[in-house]
Amino acid sequence: MKKNQLLFILSIFSSLFNTLNAQRQLVSLNKEWDFNGASLWEESIEEVVDLPHTWNTEDAAQGYTYFRGEGNYTKKYFVDQSLKGKRLFLKFEGVQTVANVSVNGTHLGEHRGGYSAFTFEITKNVKYGEYNYIEVKVDNSETEDILPLGGDFNIYGGIYRPVQLIITEEICISPLDFASPGVYLFQNNITKEKAEVSVVTKISNASVSNSKIELEVVISDAVGKIVHQGKKEVFVNAGGTKDTNHSVLISKPHLWNGLKDPYLYSIKVLLKEGEKIIDEITQPLGLRYYHTDAEKGFFLNGEHLKIKGVSRHQDFAGVGSALSEKHHRQDMKFISEMGANGIRLAHYQHSEFFYALSDSLGMTVWAEIPFVGSNQDGYIDSDEFRKNSKQQLQELIRQNFNHPSILFWGIYNEIGNYNDPVLTAIINDLQKLAKAEDPTRQTVAASFIRRVDDSLHKIPDMIAWNRYFGWYYNKPFKLGDFLDLIHEEEPSFKIGVSEYGAGGSVMHHEEKIRRPFPIFHEWHPEEYQTTVHEGIWKVINDRDYVWGSYIWNMFDFGSHFRREGDAIGINDKGMVSYDRNTKKDAFFFYKANWSEEPVIHLTNTRFKIRENDKINVKVYSNLGAVELFVNGKSAGTKKGENAVLIWQDIHLKEGNNKVKAVANINGKKYSDTVIWMYEKNLILESVISFFRWLIKPFIVLLISIVFWMIRLLVKKQVRSRQKVFAIVALVLAILFLLAILIGQILVSGLGFNLFEYSLI
Repeated sequence: MKKNQLLFILSIFSSLFNTLNAQRQLVSLNKEWDFNGASLWEESIEEVVDLPHTWNTEDAAQGYTYFRGEGNYTKKYFVDQSLKGKRLFLKFEGVQTVANVSVNGTHLGEHRGGYSAFTFEITKNVKYGEYNYIEVKVDNSETEDILPLGGDFNIYGGIYRPVQLIITEEICISPLDFASPGVYLFQNNITKEKAEVSVVTKISNASVSNSKIELEVVISDAVGKIVHQGKKEVFVNAGGTKDTNHSVLISKPHLWNGLKDPYLYSIKVLLKEGEKIIDEITQPLGLRYYHTDAEKGFFLNGEHLKIKGVSRHQDFAGVGSALSEKHHRQDMKFISEMGANGIRLAHYQHSEFFYALSDSLGMTVWAEIPFVGSNQDGYIDSDEFRKNSKQQLQELIRQNFNHPSILFWGIYNEIGNYNDPVLTAIINDLQKLAKAEDPTRQTVAASFIRRVDDSLHKIPDMIAWNRYFGWYYNKPFKLGDFLDLIHEEEPSFKIGVSEYGAGGSVMHHEEKIRRPFPIFHEWHPEEYQTTVHEGIWKVINDRDYVWGSYIWNMFDFGSHFRREGDAIGINDKGMVSYDRNTKKDAFFFYKANWSEEPVIHLTNTRFKIRENDKINVKVYSNLGAVELFVNGKSAGTKKGENAVLIWQDIHLKEGNNKVKAVANINGKKYSDTVIWMYEKNLILESVISFFRWLIKPFIVLLISIVFWMIRLLVKKQVRSRQKVFAIVALVLAILFLLAILIGQILVSGLGFNLFEYSLI
């Protein structure tokens, strides 16, 4: 009862403030929703939750085929009598996947798509002077007509982004245009000498009379000095929406220049009746121009910029996709520390807050829709699917139009088969729509099709490839041959690398770096991950025509079906662990290459107990010459290529060994230290090390041989030589399988499991 009285008093003060100040008000509705749902463990869940919220935090993280179904959110909200004559809107930033919204039992509408915002007007549905009942029915079940159909990531159900109530006057800047700000900043002609900007504003009039209002545009620089102020009268019909265009010219603009200078103007668009401000929207304005050259790469404001990027998924250990601003800031802090200048926000629209962070820090952003392959080639040939793909593209563009950090609109990722005519038609439609919605930006796509002449590659303005050389196939340096072939066969292509990388477990280490089995296997040594990244980055860095690249991935992320590395349900290709507690060695490799911050980092520090008395010591550093000390004695000074320095055949004594790397720059000393312990290998440990690499592939091979030989022996017409060979091979295979089984029985009592390890 006391709680309701407090809410009532607060609503009166809120309403009084709204009456005195006629501008729009934003009211958070994130607290205290009644949630009714289910899980893998419970048929019914009833609890009070705060938003953001997802019901898949636990099951998806544990590797289950997680619960995909319905959940119901309800909330009571008091609407004061003083709000009569105002307009009320409910804005949801993200609900996964289908949302049906009702107020006081009246269905307002359905939104189909889990990553974009949507807004409903509730003015005519609320009851003034009493509590109102808001209900959101949410369903993240698999569908065939809503993007994405596939993807190596989890579809977390719930209202997993913030919700707010927007309160405006009857005449306002419309919140209903695909849940956009209602203001669009077209950067038509930007140079170092001048900036021509068109400010397009959508004005909505819900009153019963035609109205003449004043539109005012005020642009201020970063310290608040007004650099432009313009006014115009606008006539808006009753019940109508009017688009108005206001032209702006700024001489000698201060350009938004990425990490070097992420300069932002502030633009206010005001609606006035006389001297009274009836609505106001503030947007960031970062003035920049850019282009991509097929030979020389990417240019920002006329200067060459190699995009050194990372990809990011929006989930986090313990919260799934229900990230708070704290989580977004933490992720951006890691990305900035590593020295990246670009982010591919994969594979869907991310939080508006994260785009805003990118604006302020100078990150270049590739934003994309969830048109992702793997299941049914990522699409179905239906009108509803085409409609939804266009809807999500329009939402992505309109909701994020004004973010200067966004340079590219992504229209597909790993879709389809070679020269698929239906898919080509769908992508062509998306390309046309993207250019119609925003002629100022370039489109891009990520392909996994090896054939250069696939029709999909020629549709977007720029094309990039997801290629995992050194991990799923071939050697890291072979990426160079692949890129060179594309560049030679299609010299007009603007080529990027949209994904590359390798799995890496901070729990798995080895002296001899050998290629692990990449998928559905436990052994993902961290040392191999760094080897792949060292080779791939050299290939990319040596080719000017590659406009940019994006590591897959910045963070380990949830993928429920993954059975590999040191945890189930995790894709472990990140530079940082899923819980954000551990930076992998690969993180420091890129930091040493990309960041201007001094870096000296001894690798393999988590490999504490060493297997050999002679090891190679690797350091990542951008400090030039580095001297290595082992147990107080100098092992020499090295300089490296691409920030990689290696001392070979470093001798370790039995017991503890203190290893220290030291560099002196401008009179300042930088160092990193590790303690490694060397123990002489036991015979049993050598056997385990052998099995670590060979047992599982041998089991698969031998079982295959057994079936193959049995099949050969039962054939009627078999040569005697073939029959002898088949019998010998069959006997040896069976004996080897028995030896492995006996070996497991013998070592199991000592706590060993021969089947825990990976293969070469």
